[in-house]
Parts: sequence; structure tokens; C-alpha cells
Amino acid sequence: MNRTSPLETIAIALRRERDRLGVSLAELARRAGIAKSTLSQLEAAAGNPSVETLWALAVALDVPFSRLVDPPTRPVRVIRAGEGHAIASDQARFTSTLLAACPPGARRDLHHITGEPGPPRAAHAHIRGTTEHLLVTAGRWQAGPEGEEVELGPGDYACFPGDRPHRYTALEPGAGAVLVMEYV
Repeated sequence: MNRTSPLETIAIALRRERDRLGVSLAELARRAGIAKSTLSQLEAAAGNPSVETLWALAVALDVPFSRLVDPPTRPVRVIRAGEGHAIASDQARFTSTLLAACPPGARRDLHHITGEPGPPRAAHAHIRGTTEHLLVTAGRWQAGPEGEEVELGPGDYACFPGDRPHRYTALEPGAGAVLVMEYV
């Protein structure tokens, strides 16, 4: 059983990746466009980071999102519906739960996302070469690069560049989807 809390996992990963780059706390905060105090809290396993903050840090560190939030796993891993560490957006009624990270040598992350009608979840461009694959499992979504969003329903699939600004908007209550982030 994993005994590391989600905040501890994030703290360990941030320190590891910042050390790998050899940058100071202040420099990483500047690159990510967040307050130095916010980054300091996260590295101390405190605070409540939004998905936007973690994405900004992943981009600044040039790593997949999962490298910051994925705890060590056992060979067989099951995440029951409603379990897992859901990270909320601070822009919209949107959550992302990392289901599986890429093993070494591969570069893709698997997420389950949920949303409720309201403001869109606006995503900044991710690391260069990122492609997003979205498979809607419930409700209706409008998603895609800014200005090129498409409406999707249950069973619909869309693929689009994630290295451009893009949006996710839940159009019905209880909207859900599987999101695969593919990195080159």
C-alpha cells in the first residue's frame, strides 16, 4: 500500500525535478509564473495546488504532468470509480485524476476527467509535441484548441495538439472522459 500522501508525492517530485535542472526555487517559480511562496509550500508538502499550477510547473520543468503527481505503484494497480487523487481546477468545475503514467522509455499519461456545466477549463500549451486524445464516457463536452473546439458525446473521440492553448467545457451535468496525454 502506498503510504505517501498526494502532497508528499508532489513535494518529492518537485524537489527531484528542480534539482535535476539545477534551478533555484525562485527561478522555477518565475519560469512557471507562480509565486515563490506557493512553490515553497508545495515543496514542503503543504497547500492545495490546482491543476493549473501543477501544469505550469510541469511545463517549466519540461516533464509530463504525471512525473509530478504519480506515486510509486505495484505491479497490479486498481483505481475504483471515485477513488484516486482528483486534482481540481481553480477556473471551472473540472477535475483530473491520473490513472496511469508512462513507464520509462514511453511517454503517455492516462487521466479520467470529470466536469460540470460552467466556465471552461482553459489549458495553457503543454510541453512541445504533446498530443491529447479524448474519449467521452458520459455527458457532452466541447473541447479542443482555442477557436477549434468540437462538441463530443458519449463514445466520441477527438485528438488534438496539446502544445497549443486549449479548452474543456462540460455541457451536461456528470460529464466524464478518458484523456490520454501523449508526449514525444
